[in-house]
Amino acid sequence: MYVVNNRVLVANGWEEIFEERFRQRAGQINQQPGFIDMQILRPEAQDTPYIVMTRWQDKGAFEAWVSSDDFRLAHSNPMPGEAFKGKGQIEMFEVVVSTD
Repeated sequence: MYVVNNRVLVANGWEEIFEERFRQRAGQINQQPGFIDMQILRPEAQDTPYIVMTRWQDKGAFEAWVSSDDFRLAHSNPMPGEAFKGKGQIEMFEVVVSTD
């Protein structure tokens, strides 16, 4: 399994819009081969980033998504710069131990 986290520092007042954009597009990523699930994690502490976490069957499935037309569509209308308090950070992980 492959996990990708995108840490996003959302500016005050933009939280609801940020969350709604994912609610509106959430079903699109579900159609991608190798996609397992996605969670949008809302921070409890101020100045802590949101985490957009996706899980994939393997790295190849994630890379195929990034190369897809749907990925380009999902990222074609970004929020304005003032919606963010800084640059996001992408983290990628290969799962070595998992429990259910």
